[in-house]
Amino acid sequence: MNLSAHPCFNDKARHTFGRIHLPVAPRCNVQCKFCNRKFDCVNESRPGVTSGILSPYQALVYLDEVIKVKPNIAVVGIAGPGDPFANPEETLETLRQVRTKYPEMLLCVASNGLDIGPHLDELARLKVSHVTITVNAVDPAIGAKIYSWVRYGKRVRRSDEGARLLLENQLKAIAGLKDRDITVKINSIIIPGINDQHIPEVAAKMAELKVDILNCVAYYPNQGAAFEDIPEPSKEMIQEVRGRAGKYLPQMHHCTRCRADAVGLLGETMNMNLINLLQNCEKLPEPPAVSGTPEVGTGPRPYVAVASMEGVLVNQHLGEAYQLLIYGREKDKISLVGTRQAPEPGGGMERWESLSHLIKDCHTLMGSGIGENPRRVLTTGGVNVLVLEGLIEDAVKGVFDGSNINYMLKRQTKACGAGCGGDGGGCD
Repeated sequence: MNLSAHPCFNDKARHTFGRIHLPVAPRCNVQCKFCNRKFDCVNESRPGVTSGILSPYQALVYLDEVIKVKPNIAVVGIAGPGDPFANPEETLETLRQVRTKYPEMLLCVASNGLDIGPHLDELARLKVSHVTITVNAVDPAIGAKIYSWVRYGKRVRRSDEGARLLLENQLKAIAGLKDRDITVKINSIIIPGINDQHIPEVAAKMAELKVDILNCVAYYPNQGAAFEDIPEPSKEMIQEVRGRAGKYLPQMHHCTRCRADAVGLLGETMNMNLINLLQNCEKLPEPPAVSGTPEVGTGPRPYVAVASMEGVLVNQHLGEAYQLLIYGREKDKISLVGTRQAPEPGGGMERWESLSHLIKDCHTLMGSGIGENPRRVLTTGGVNVLVLEGLIEDAVKGVFDGSNINYMLKRQTKACGAGCGGDGGGCD
């Protein structure tokens, strides 16, 4: 994982490494007076704009397809179009799936910081390396001019009360992120006549919290927003604000005000083919929901996962499998429906929990060997684990048909690691 490959945090990286924002978080918990979120405006490049909203499942399909045409994608981010932690289930599920399938990918989120606090440990566990928090004021009186309301829990707070609550949560979140060694960028929107003279104070406070970089972003007028009549800050104002704030923190100078569905290098024009792809993925039907452990070959777990070295035999120890073959049955025909990248070795129990999630739509997993830890995690997760050897075709057909395949079953009499070519460390 190359932490320097994030183009928003490293100016040199932006010419080489791309990023993708997955728009899985439509709800927001703060109403900023400068914001009017439009979900479909291909001619605008700014936060809050996207051409589609994806579920975590759809987002992973979309990511798979984008990487085929843009293999330089190094960062997967979630930046709205609302706030990621006003949509915590969708956000964290998407991050889990990306981390499982693309273990070397950088993960980042951009948030207002109001509701991120309860999820800091999970972000660290998922190795989210970069987080952006938007802090427009460290004085509640100024914050009250910027925010119409703040929704925390089931209550809506307005004026100074809302601004004060938001600030308190932001400061706690930033401190918590730094305690977990997560790189933090602060975005501060320069709003003429509102906070332009206040941003150096923001910078000073953020420096106290050991923030890594500050991005002073030029306010952009949005029709229909409360601040629509406030003009953009001049270049001179932007330079002056960055100069004063730069006394406290390094400044980001290459921000392109990314959309919530941005793809590619910073500043790259939105590709209509990718917009069409996003909208097509938005229409994908969701896989059946997992509910308990269904009968073999039926219900919400219709697939079988197989560990195989060459795709013909069930002959690979699960600890050595870098991918799993997924088989399904439609009517009387059994076929390979796809492959899935297995989590990398060395993750301990988290590796097997990730694998259990990866094959949550499979009722059975087959391999020539399996350690006690993965067996326990997978079984608890509702997966029937079979240790056997033989032709994949015969084994899978036998499971789907419910026929006797006892002759293929293999008794594990050796300690984990003794029956595979590895060092025994991959099955912990």
